[in-house]
Amino acid sequence: MNANFLSKIPKVELHLHLEGAIPLTTLWRLVEKYGGAQEIGNMADLEQRFRYQDFPHFIETWRWQCNFLRQYEDFTLIACDVAKDLADQNVRYAEAFYSPGDFARHGLKPQEITAAIRRGLDTQSQRITVNLVTDLIRDFGPELGSYCLHEIAEVKTLGVIGVGIGGSEQMFPPEAYADVYREARRLGFRTSAHAGEASGPASIWGAIRSLQVDRIGHGTRAMDDPKLVAYLQKSQLPIEMCPISNLRTGVVKAIEHHPLGRFYREGLLVSVNSDDPKMFNTSLEQEYRALMHAFGFTAQDIVHLLRNAIRSAWCDEERRAQLMRELDGFVW
Repeated sequence: MNANFLSKIPKVELHLHLEGAIPLTTLWRLVEKYGGAQEIGNMADLEQRFRYQDFPHFIETWRWQCNFLRQYEDFTLIACDVAKDLADQNVRYAEAFYSPGDFARHGLKPQEITAAIRRGLDTQSQRITVNLVTDLIRDFGPELGSYCLHEIAEVKTLGVIGVGIGGSEQMFPPEAYADVYREARRLGFRTSAHAGEASGPASIWGAIRSLQVDRIGHGTRAMDDPKLVAYLQKSQLPIEMCPISNLRTGVVKAIEHHPLGRFYREGLLVSVNSDDPKMFNTSLEQEYRALMHAFGFTAQDIVHLLRNAIRSAWCDEERRAQLMRELDGFVW
């Protein structure tokens, strides 16, 4: 395999949090802007903030970081820099979560946050397509989730194609969001849910049965339920897997223990994603490289996984066909 294969191959990312993908140099600018530099110290100390004891510690760090996004112009800045960073990695298409509810404390409106993000993303529109998925944040409850959903529906034309629920999965099961997801489908949104990351197979079953999701985010703990694995294999419900994220938050103890290798070999429709790459010190290239080392994946396996991602994407059929042509053109 060519040494530059992983860096040069056109990539697709389906599970990426905009706030977790902020380049650290950009985040440092925001830290300085809001007077946090004295507390943190320097860039090296900032990097040390992104070392986690467990999943709840990661959520705590996420909330701390989001405190440095306080004005609409901050979202334009990070969207521009995230899109540029992804394009520089030859990511050609991405679906990015963003969490407007986290910023109500600063008096920011979901519609205007979305517009600000779109302005930033559009600066790189010749190099990468980034569609948006609104994280309704399960910690805030279904009532606030429904409120945010209807506000986002007002700006759906800004490339908002779906909704999901992230946050403290271990504390907030998915079933409470059944009515919100029913309404989301009525409004024309695609749906995903973080499930089987910080909680077990019951969380995944809940997302499937109660929320009727189009994709599962993470799905790692499906490995604990053979019947669930069999269902996922038969149904071909897409699973957005994030191996290094799961390693960093302690969901798995080593990449070699991650179920992605097994799920891929058994024919489940899995894609590889970086989740919060700057908070986890990873990238799509590093994810694929780790899988090649852990599971002996070949270049052909990487291409297959990228085809899985394209098949699972929520883009229109014209864009899907174009992504397939770009990938085939690179390979052949």
